[in-house]
Amino acid sequence: MARILGIETSCDETAAAVVVDGRHIEANVIASQDDVHRKTGGVVPETASRLHLRHLVPVLERALDTAGRDWSEIDAVAVTHGPGLAGSLLVGLNTAKAVSYARGLPLVGINHLEGHVYANWLDQDGARPEATISGADGPEPSLPLVALIVSGGHTDLVSMEAHGAYRRLGRTLDDAAGEAFDKVARMLGLGYPGGPAVQEAAAGGNPKRYALPRAWLKGSWDFSFSGLKTAVLRTVRDAGDGLVVPDLAAAFQDAIVDVLATKTIAAAREHGAQAIALAGGVAANVPLRARIAALSPVPVLIPPIRLCTDNAAMIAAAGYFRWAAGERSGLELDVFPSLPIA
Repeated sequence: MARILGIETSCDETAAAVVVDGRHIEANVIASQDDVHRKTGGVVPETASRLHLRHLVPVLERALDTAGRDWSEIDAVAVTHGPGLAGSLLVGLNTAKAVSYARGLPLVGINHLEGHVYANWLDQDGARPEATISGADGPEPSLPLVALIVSGGHTDLVSMEAHGAYRRLGRTLDDAAGEAFDKVARMLGLGYPGGPAVQEAAAGGNPKRYALPRAWLKGSWDFSFSGLKTAVLRTVRDAGDGLVVPDLAAAFQDAIVDVLATKTIAAAREHGAQAIALAGGVAANVPLRARIAALSPVPVLIPPIRLCTDNAAMIAAAGYFRWAAGERSGLELDVFPSLPIA
């Protein structure tokens, strides 16, 4: 048995977790900054960094207390070192280095995107992930798999061939899916964060009222959402007072879901994937989860919604598998704001 302490501060969530054997969560503590950034309609990097400085030590102490553990029971420290906001990453990484040095614990640097994929390995209090495979009490997810990583800053389609072995099949060429949700929510006056706001508005809407484009980018697994975002802006301007917000929200959401689901399923077929894994904040979108689960020819891994958004349990899970493989990071480890997954 190995117990990993995870630290995550890549953007605006200050998080610490204790995870056993990469699968079982003993504690997963998050201090959210949503209320602060909601006032500005998005994350202000300097503000996020200052709040991490204020919250991280109390969050670490609460994680250990919730898990009922002391430092002598921790085997390693896993920390996000990229991608993300440089200032935010530095707070988490330097804290992890201090803990590693002071306590004599191995340090393992983790790619934030890899962490999102490993949310699919996690279980909590016997509650299995919402997937068509067994949860953490059963066998591990089958490899190779195709992972769709969708968040506010990233949209990547990745082949995971083994633990720690990734091949990026496609990515967004402009806006990430989550970024598009945030911008469209602002256009429609729906608030921040955009994903949940658009989903709520779209629930009562007719997606057929407004015809919006899909950028299929045939011949590649890449994505593009800037044209869709521009089409929404033009529709808002042209409709004026006659705009039906729920219908436009539904049409926008349907366009995003259509492209993400179709390309992910096609990639899984072509690359012989044994499963599809959803990962990242946009993986919390209910229509996206439902569409992929309904159409996929292979089992679909879908984390519980609480594990889709940024958290430290996923970092600890990824850290366990790298630690178990003998990987260690030195105290010279630095942040890498644009760190790719492959």
